[in-house]
Amino acid sequence: MNQRADHGRNMDKDVSVGGGPVRQCRDRIVAAGLLVACLIAAGSRASAEDWPHWRGPQRNGVVAEHSGFKGGTWPAGEAAWNKNVGQGSSSPLVVAGRLYTMGWRDGRDTLLCLDAATGNEIWHQSYPCPRFGRRAMGDEGLYSGPQSTPEYDAATRLLYTLSIDGDLNCWDTATQGRKAWGLNLYQQYDVPRRPQHRRSGHRDYGYTTSALVQGEWLIVEVGDDEGTLMAFDKRSGSRVWTSECKDPAGHTGGPVPITVEGVPCVAVLTYQGLLVARLDAGNEGRTVATYEWSTDFANNIATPAVHRNSVLITSGYNRNAICRIDVSLAGARKVWEQPLHSKICSPVVHQGHVYWSWQKVHCLDFATGQPRWSGGNFGDAGSCLITADGKLIVWGNRGMLALVETAAASPAKYQELARRTNVFSSDVWPHVVLSGRRLYLKDRDGNLKCFVLKD
Repeated sequence: MNQRADHGRNMDKDVSVGGGPVRQCRDRIVAAGLLVACLIAAGSRASAEDWPHWRGPQRNGVVAEHSGFKGGTWPAGEAAWNKNVGQGSSSPLVVAGRLYTMGWRDGRDTLLCLDAATGNEIWHQSYPCPRFGRRAMGDEGLYSGPQSTPEYDAATRLLYTLSIDGDLNCWDTATQGRKAWGLNLYQQYDVPRRPQHRRSGHRDYGYTTSALVQGEWLIVEVGDDEGTLMAFDKRSGSRVWTSECKDPAGHTGGPVPITVEGVPCVAVLTYQGLLVARLDAGNEGRTVATYEWSTDFANNIATPAVHRNSVLITSGYNRNAICRIDVSLAGARKVWEQPLHSKICSPVVHQGHVYWSWQKVHCLDFATGQPRWSGGNFGDAGSCLITADGKLIVWGNRGMLALVETAAASPAKYQELARRTNVFSSDVWPHVVLSGRRLYLKDRDGNLKCFVLKD
């Protein structure tokens, strides 16, 4: 974001009182003031990090901010503000002091821009949208409204949203959210209902995955017979390419960037399993590797976790496993698989370990897959992130928040530092967010709270 500060238009005028020393003194004072201002600004940048994407700044659940834990109650005090933003499991974004979030109410999806510090509304945009997608089937009691988290592009200040009914919209945050372009994926490509898998109950939750900005493209998991992935010009919305793979869409949080032998690629968990596709010029959308990973309910909800050229995928149902796959330009190779799993929470890879929350918090060795520890009780809903001071923030069940030591400080056992319960009373499908020393917590009913963490 571009910001200017006018340090005084008359500062260059000479002030002479008995010669040059006064001006020299004034210049030294100004220089000292500028130095202090720069140091303050640098400190602010170091401690406050934007959250512009699904799963955070690097899309991996790891942040450069501290947990604010100093012993005792965490987070200290009551919420700084709370607001209901409408039904949905879409998680918030925080960019340059503004919070962007989506919700559904009375037949409309609404995109809200709030002051991140106060919760006060700055602007909103809305459009007609059903509570469930037009091909919806199964589990309607567990979700409703928008599920996809918005995507922010710092280069253009454009914000991208995808509704559960396939409305792909681009909003200009520099002009109070003016709509720059939009299309409906169902209408544009006649995307069919996802097929039933084996003898399972039939499930189609509509569009749940976040879009992904890469360079001049917006990459979306459309799941059409023209291509599983489609790339659109991020400024105009015109389609640029489609993937070689034509699987139906999965139900994860979204595609993830990965570099394979120096080649930029994208990884996504489709209806059929892992897909890694190329993004380099001349090979856009070409398949690098696939790995079969389907489930009885055709659900692969947890987002693939990428670390270097490795991808972690995990599901419950008939799979009940977590698997590490190494990807090369020659294909995919399984490194290990463990009979532990996550259904909702996307794994986080940090300093040689893997963490996630499903019923309990789990820690594995990344290299071997061997379990290190597990503990706690967090139910089905869950997300987690790791802070700069090596703490694991866990958000689960129906409003259960905990701070847990990572394996760096507690290599052999689950160690909980702090816990807060009953923050909400409904499932907390939306991902926990930490930005600017503020913790943002949301539930599926659209209740949103902000807690300020200690410096």
